[in-house]
Amino acid sequence: MENQGTQSAAKTVDVVIPVYNAPDLTKRCIDSVVTHLGQSIQRVLIQDDASGHETREMLDRLPYACVEVCHAEKNQGFGLTVNAAVSRSNAFYVLILNSDTEVNRNILPQLCAAFDADGKLAAIIPAGNSYDNFDFSRYVLREGIYVQTYYLRGHAILIRRDAFLAVGGFDAAFGRGYYEDIDLGRRLDLNGWRFGVHPNVHIYHKGAGSFGEDRIQLARRNRAVYLSRYPQAQQNVLLLSGNCTLADFSEDFLATIEQRFHAGSSVHWFSPVQPSRLICLQMHGHAARLRMLLKVLSRGWQRADRRVTEIWVMPRAPFFLRLLLTAWAHWHGLKILLLKETAMQNPVTKLRVK
Repeated sequence: MENQGTQSAAKTVDVVIPVYNAPDLTKRCIDSVVTHLGQSIQRVLIQDDASGHETREMLDRLPYACVEVCHAEKNQGFGLTVNAAVSRSNAFYVLILNSDTEVNRNILPQLCAAFDADGKLAAIIPAGNSYDNFDFSRYVLREGIYVQTYYLRGHAILIRRDAFLAVGGFDAAFGRGYYEDIDLGRRLDLNGWRFGVHPNVHIYHKGAGSFGEDRIQLARRNRAVYLSRYPQAQQNVLLLSGNCTLADFSEDFLATIEQRFHAGSSVHWFSPVQPSRLICLQMHGHAARLRMLLKVLSRGWQRADRRVTEIWVMPRAPFFLRLLLTAWAHWHGLKILLLKETAMQNPVTKLRVK
């Protein structure tokens, strides 16, 4: 039987970079890829989405033998541009990079090792400045040393090409960009695949390098498209408990929570002491303080998809906060569930959490 190192070596990688203008950022991205990943990849497939003259000239002057540039005759948007580049690949994996990212070391061995450890893993995202708000030490690590997410937010995604093609790639409905990656993640999840973020692998992402002034309108429009397809993604839960850990939850209750993640929802878990272990990036743990409760409850004033729609209260939850949340739920017409002791794990059969 092959060892993991041999398996990884046998599975080839192509880098896909969709390009639309921003020539300086794009060249910096390509230079970093060739410098740091050149020995681990087959090709760098550049798909130029009808950029201006300056960007086209820069791409045509690139001196790298491994770089293949294709110029589109008309602008198609991010998703179709990536799909076109992936169609040119024959590699096992494709690393899809935004043109405003930068690599500073060879990130591929660690990312590929995650796939060797988990046969259900379809995609892995390197962490970096785009994930600065997450303390990865608080999350359960899955085999392959990654933190699970149900929200495929990807400025850089290493993905199995067969999984990408099997679900149809990115959807053209999202046009120039935003939410096409999250929509892809929903379809991967529905087909039984997992994806996650590797906390020990980092990549720099400038952000919005090709979108300019209209990025807010693009994001708002595509969010509406996404939520029209997956309305349950707007069903967010506030969970109030006593002092407990994930290991204290029953397997049935954990499965109920996981169903919410599969639907695209999030869970805000409040307990007297801030939870030290969380399941995935869509689970947020907070110390049960009035100020933070009100902050989370008011999240939906500007964006309906962030609104708390259900409140779950576990046995031994703080009495005052339980009364407050019950009153809030009645006032705002929210669903409230008062959970029974069966939500807690039998102490003889504690759940094992890595």
